[in-house]
Amino acid sequence: MFAAHHVPAARRTRRDRRPPHQALHPPKVKPELLAAGPNEVWTWDITKLPGPQKWTSYYLYVILDVYSRYVVGWTLADKESAALAENLIAATCDKQNISPGRLTVHADRGSSMTSKPVAFLFADLGITQSHSRPRTSNDNPYSESQFKTLKCRPGYPRRFDSIETARAWCREFFDYYNADHRHSGIGLLTPAVVHHGQAETVQAARAEVLAAAYATRPDRFVRRPPAPPPLPTPAWINPPEQTHYQPTADTEHPAQ
Repeated sequence: MFAAHHVPAARRTRRDRRPPHQALHPPKVKPELLAAGPNEVWTWDITKLPGPQKWTSYYLYVILDVYSRYVVGWTLADKESAALAENLIAATCDKQNISPGRLTVHADRGSSMTSKPVAFLFADLGITQSHSRPRTSNDNPYSESQFKTLKCRPGYPRRFDSIETARAWCREFFDYYNADHRHSGIGLLTPAVVHHGQAETVQAARAEVLAAAYATRPDRFVRRPPAPPPLPTPAWINPPEQTHYQPTADTEHPAQ
């Protein structure tokens, strides 16, 4: 969850702000974004969690790093608000030490995502803003997949008794997801391992264990010596047809 972030009054009210950075694609042309490492492309979205009554919902805001699948920021509120989104994004950028010109943030065309406060924040931070095509949900596959993982998690309740209960459940889930969830799209590594640059170290340790197992009992490996899954490759949102990289949606895999 994000820490409180003060947005200076001068930034909120200034009228001569330069235009926000925009990804170079018209609304109906599909965005093509490549993340070759952590903190190059983020996606964010908002999903509803069921409250205690049928007519009540809580709003979960989540920012996801596309390359590592690491949840870099989240918050839960009883309403959808551009101001809440602005504060979450600002605090997350500060926590991740994002410098100008380094990051593209992709989202759908919801009201908070296309709001002026969020666009002006991206302009001030030197962040490129990208949006899905209208009515095209698969332009934001990583956020959609992460929400599916959350809502299919064992123990996800039919309804949350209160926003405090929902917030506690989300906190526990995101701790698990980042640190313990073996993600199929990143070589069965955890998002935290990939995001913090530890993937090669973990893969080398896995290779040592497998080599020792093969040396001890080669008869157990009929076809070939065992090898760990390959390291994560660059991740695309809508790869060009000529590329061989394909974005891999998340599938649930038990922690090991």
